[in-house]
Amino acid sequence: MSMLVWVMMGIALWHFTVFVPDKFYGGIIGSFLVAIAGAAVFGFIVSGFTIPGQSDTDLTEALLAVPGAVGALALSYVLGAKYDPLSPKNG
Repeated sequence: MSMLVWVMMGIALWHFTVFVPDKFYGGIIGSFLVAIAGAAVFGFIVSGFTIPGQSDTDLTEALLAVPGAVGALALSYVLGAKYDPLSPKNG
């Protein structure tokens, strides 16, 4: 159940990418996938490489996904602005 919470939190945070210029690696779809993967992987690592069940899922599980999703989105933005040949450049 926590995996669902982590993924949904990644999607929720992804919605805020509309407020920054589209320089994510892979565009908006790339940022979507990165936010989900970052939230899920970070939550999995912090939970001790286990996925807590329904009875162990609470608000803290949702908050675990925030640093993973934000960090992954930041990394995707930096890499996209620097290396993505299809990324729009300000120039």
